[in-house]
This record gives sequence, structure tokens and C-alpha cells, in this order.
Amino acid sequence: MIAMQGDTLTREDEDVALDTTPPEMFHYVRKGDMVRSAAEGSHVVALCGEVFPVTKVPKKSSNVCPDCERLFKTMKP
Repeated sequence: MIAMQGDTLTREDEDVALDTTPPEMFHYVRKGDMVRSAAEGSHVVALCGEVFPVTKVPKKSSNVCPDCERLFKTMKP
């Protein structure tokens, strides 16, 4: 609740849940590294340089890291 007192704007504390987590984004990693990370819990290095453990499998509609996607497209098939 916001209330005016003279020239000062005051606000009573409220329990407001702010979602400050960034949207989930998936990265391109080597397949062997991905399998090892999922099994052992080790970290992988994505094409963009991000380092993380593999904890989820992306869906077709998942957001992909634009840097990883750009780098992947420049690689030879």
C-alpha cells in the first residue's frame, strides 16, 4: 500500500514476489560432454563459453542461446 505523508512518498512493506530469474536458455555443447555431465554431474562448456552442469533436456520450443546458435551455424557439417 502506498500512502502520501506531506511531501514524502512512503510505502508499507508488502510481500511481493518478484521473478528476477532470467528466462531459461539452452546452449550447444558436445554430445559426449552432455552425456558425461548428465551421468556424473560434471560441468560442460558451451560453444559460447558458458560453463554449467547439464540438468535438463531442451524441448523443440526451448529458447536457444543466440551466441551458441550463431557459432553452430558457422561450423562445418
